[in-house]
Amino acid sequence: MILDPTYMLMIMLPTAALSMYAQYKVKSAYKRWDEVPNSGQLTGFDTAQALMRHAGLEHVQVARTPGHLTDHYNPKDKSINLSDSSTARPSVASMAIVAHELGHAEQDRVGNSMLRLRASLVPAANLGSSLGVWVIFGGLMLSGSAPALGTNIAWFGVMMFGAAVAFTLVTLPVEFDASRRAKRWLNETGLVSREDARGVDQVLNAAALTYVAAAAAAVLNLLYWVWRLSGRRD
Repeated sequence: MILDPTYMLMIMLPTAALSMYAQYKVKSAYKRWDEVPNSGQLTGFDTAQALMRHAGLEHVQVARTPGHLTDHYNPKDKSINLSDSSTARPSVASMAIVAHELGHAEQDRVGNSMLRLRASLVPAANLGSSLGVWVIFGGLMLSGSAPALGTNIAWFGVMMFGAAVAFTLVTLPVEFDASRRAKRWLNETGLVSREDARGVDQVLNAAALTYVAAAAAAVLNLLYWVWRLSGRRD
């Protein structure tokens, strides 16, 4: 596959370019707005407390997690875990990130259907992303001596990989919705000025692009394997 010029030109290069562009946008947006204090001088912890009161999320626990940009919501213990970078200083970037993670807490509270679907896909997606391509390889290698069996095994690998692709696609509406909630709450509570809101948009939109890039890469890879196994090339 690595030496396949079709894969290199149609899959690897475009997805690598999109991924690098997405990472560039995230880093540049975060770096810019991490250096800009928000108008209320609110840390990530302050932002979390204000938005939790506004959205009826007082049941959510706030904890700290080590690292940089490691903020996440844990549905198991209903906690929002804020990284050192979000609690260190009252930046526009930290406000955006914390509000987004609370968007996931709200999705969990109301039983968002796409969030539930994504959670149900996790086991199959983990298996498919780690083993799917290897099963495809194994089937293709076996097809030389046992064509029917090898092809069937390869198609099974495609289905496994398809679960991982489905996960990346379902992730898109989940992340977009969390950002939508975050932006709405920040405006409803008056926590952001017009300039702050512009920074929040840039940070969250850049983050969303990384999920788009991941989904595009996954879909293109899946289509490549379907094309290979559909007999459109030797």
